Amino acid sequence: MSEANITKSIEWREDHVRIIDQTYLPLRTVYCDIRDVGQMWDAIKKLKVRGAPAIGIAAAYGFYLGIKDLELDSFPSFIIEANRIGEYLASSRPTAVNLKWAIDRILNSINALKEKPIDEIKAEVLALAKIIHDEDKRICKAIGLNGQDIIPKKANILTHCNTGSLATGMYGTALSVIYHAHLAGKKIHVWVDETRPLLQGSRLTAWELQNAEIPMNLIVDSAAGHLMKSGKVDLVIAGTDRVAANGDTANKIGTYSLAVIAKENNIPFYIAAPLSSIDMSLNSGDEIPIEERDGKEITQIGTTKIAPPKIETFNPAFDVTPAKYITAFVTEKGIIKGDYSKELKKLFN
Repeated sequence: MSEANITKSIEWREDHVRIIDQTYLPLRTVYCDIRDVGQMWDAIKKLKVRGAPAIGIAAAYGFYLGIKDLELDSFPSFIIEANRIGEYLASSRPTAVNLKWAIDRILNSINALKEKPIDEIKAEVLALAKIIHDEDKRICKAIGLNGQDIIPKKANILTHCNTGSLATGMYGTALSVIYHAHLAGKKIHVWVDETRPLLQGSRLTAWELQNAEIPMNLIVDSAAGHLMKSGKVDLVIAGTDRVAANGDTANKIGTYSLAVIAKENNIPFYIAAPLSSIDMSLNSGDEIPIEERDGKEITQIGTTKIAPPKIETFNPAFDVTPAKYITAFVTEKGIIKGDYSKELKKLFN
């Protein structure tokens, strides 16, 4: 496997953004050209682009698409519109903190440039979006390299949802650790949770690992406990959409169950997290907003109905894993263990 085999899920193309529309994978690879902020909002909301870091990158580019054609000469009028665009983009997905992080970073930059001509500010926003994208590539590579300390020379690894290049600027977070273990010559095998209801594991992670020629088996979500109890899992590693200051972690629904079962079977449970996913403004996971999605995601697969008509549903997209179940965090600054309330704070000093 070389870098050429790594998927690029999002790219800036002269005057617009091109993404892989992940709703078509793995059966078709469809590229989608996004030329305005409304299209980007729709792409984020409908999971055409997904994964916390990728959402942050998409939001940054989407912000520029929203302001580039504004015909305003005064900064007070411009910042009002910029704030409106930021709020609009932030409404697309509430749980992934990278979305708000990217928007706030751009708004802070705009305010710092208020003495500049509007056209210069617009150009700086595009430049910052590209920086956020490039930074994420470097961060994900660093996470992958730092994570080698937790991967034995021979290991069966269980992962949940999709945390690869499709979910980031490149390499991924948890999947970056797996990629780099493979590149280092370690004999790894991956158990891939299907990840109901939208099957990000079977549709996306399996697709990425297959392209990278990494040995794997796809399993139903409910088989994970059996595998752990049977001694067929050496470690579990997942990504995150938001980490609170105490280490409580929101991730794709089903992550909490895996953490509890791993603890019961003395299997280490790791979270791969860029610093941009750590929200020090929240004291605990109780404060993390949990997105609830359309019930059709669980009553049908594609257009095929799999449940009785008019059935009531409850479809939270995420759950929160308490910090006590997390063995360590793998970040771009290294591996974090111990009292997370203290250790996570040190990352920002």
